[in-house]
Amino acid sequence: MTGLFPMTSLELRPVRHVIPAGTELWRVHNTRWAPHEFNPNLADPFEFTDGNRFDGTPLDPYHCLYLADTATTALAESVLRSRRFEQPAGRRRIPYATVVHRSLSVLRTRCDLTLVSLIEAKDLAAVCQESTLLEDERNYVSARRWASEIRAQAPDVMGLIWQSRHNRPQCALVLFHDRFPDCDGKPLDVVAGSGIAELDSDEGIDRANEYLDPLRAEISRPRRE
Repeated sequence: MTGLFPMTSLELRPVRHVIPAGTELWRVHNTRWAPHEFNPNLADPFEFTDGNRFDGTPLDPYHCLYLADTATTALAESVLRSRRFEQPAGRRRIPYATVVHRSLSVLRTRCDLTLVSLIEAKDLAAVCQESTLLEDERNYVSARRWASEIRAQAPDVMGLIWQSRHNRPQCALVLFHDRFPDCDGKPLDVVAGSGIAELDSDEGIDRANEYLDPLRAEISRPRRE
C-alpha cells in the first residue's frame, strides 16, 4: 500500500469465502502470458475505460489474475460484454477479433484461497456497497478504489469473488499477486492438456462455441480470402 488508502472512515466487515486447495478454475488470457502468470499492467486510477474492474493502479500497484469457476463463465466474462441479441435469430455474435491470440486455460489451486465475498447483497453490504460496484460499466474508477479499501482493511485476503454478470449464478474472481507468501507467490498450477490453447483456431472456435451455446452466443469465423 502507498499510504493513500484507506480512503473512508467507514468500518468494513468483509465476509470471507475460502476456495480449497486442489480446486480447478478457468482463465481466458492473452496467449503470450503463461496461464498462471499475473498480469503486471496497471490501470489508470482516474480513467474508467482503461483496464478491468478491479485492476491495480499506481496508487495501489498490485498485479491481477482473473478467473472463473467454469469454462463457460470464463468465456462469458471475457467475450460477452456489451453483446446484444441480434434479430431475427436472437443470438449474440462475438467478433473473431475478440479471441485472436487468446487462450482458455485450466488451473488448480496450490493452497486455500481466502477471498472477500461480493456474491450476495449481504456480502456487498458488509463492505458498504451495493450491486453497482459489480454492474456499472462506468464505475471502474470507484470499483478499483474500493478494492484498495478492502485490501487495506482486510490484509489477510488474497482477492475478491462475485457472481458473474454474464453467467449467473456462477462466479468470477480476481487474485492479488502480493498476498501469497505461503504459496511462494505462485498460488496456481497449470492443468496440462485441458482448456483451449488457441481460441482463434477453427477447432478452438468450435469448442468455445459449445460452451457458449446455452447462452445463445457464438464466436464468428474469420473471413477467408
